[in-house]
Amino acid sequence: MSNLKKTYLISILVLFVVTILGVAFGATPISFTSINLDGIYKYLTNQQLADSTPYVILFEMRLPRVILGMLVGAVLAGCGVAFQSILKNPLAEPYTLGVSSGAGLGATLAMTVLAGTSIFFLPAVSFLSFVFAVTTVILVYFLARSQGQINAINLILAGVVISSTFSAIISFLMLFTDDSIRQIFFWLMGNLQRASWNRITVVFIPAVLGLLIIALKLKDLNILLIGDEEAQTLGVEVEKTKKIIILGATLATAAVVSVSGLIGFVGLIVPHTLRLIFGSNNLKLFPLSVIWGGIFLTLADLLARTIMIPREIPVGIITALTGGPFFLFLLKQKTNRVNNHE
Repeated sequence: MSNLKKTYLISILVLFVVTILGVAFGATPISFTSINLDGIYKYLTNQQLADSTPYVILFEMRLPRVILGMLVGAVLAGCGVAFQSILKNPLAEPYTLGVSSGAGLGATLAMTVLAGTSIFFLPAVSFLSFVFAVTTVILVYFLARSQGQINAINLILAGVVISSTFSAIISFLMLFTDDSIRQIFFWLMGNLQRASWNRITVVFIPAVLGLLIIALKLKDLNILLIGDEEAQTLGVEVEKTKKIIILGATLATAAVVSVSGLIGFVGLIVPHTLRLIFGSNNLKLFPLSVIWGGIFLTLADLLARTIMIPREIPVGIITALTGGPFFLFLLKQKTNRVNNHE
């Protein structure tokens, strides 16, 4: 078995173990001895159970939360790889082009003006955050576009300016609300408390579709790393490829952010950590980032809901506090190895 196949096998095994841990532990303990196949069949077919509590916790709370965490983590890490490659900037992440500020503004408006309402059968918070996230990236794209071409530096600068402007508007709106300020804070810090099968169903198709679009362009993404002009001479349609990748990454990121809020660092830490270990080949880096992004966020969410029982803290705090130092440790190890070889 090749090293790459072993790596994928180990990654999938770790994903399986993390899934079990995520389902097994939480604020309310459940015993797996109280769950059996007959009970699962009766619960799923709406038959009477002597004690349905373990099954309700398992199927309505833990399992959707674990699956949503894996989906969100996979998208953020995978899109982090795409943005870092296409913008040729190691600090790029899924939120670089303003997805976070756009989604945050949409969610804040929904919580302050349209609290408790639905739009097209979706909660107003999810709907507006998705619409504002996509609209913001479109705005950034056209602001950065010049003579039919996309300049990476202009794209990043436009994203920074729009993000700063929208963040100021969010802060302004928060000054005039007392009832929703805690809700807005939790949303901006990111959490998976709202996980449900309905939300997973809504975001699954755009999230997976976005990842598939990126996956189909991984070879071109590798060639773009050597420079736009060189890629053009090698037959890559540079501008078209960039548009397609930005479209896929934006679609996937906006979809998951609409239900999870703003969970930072995943799109930065996971790809860079794997890049330090496995190199920069996107054909290998992207699928591994998708898997380990799901693992990382599921573990972070497990900590977020168990470390201060019965209180739950936003998972974005955990990703920042645990991922940041770990990434710096790996970076230091890498620097030391390079220096020792010189």
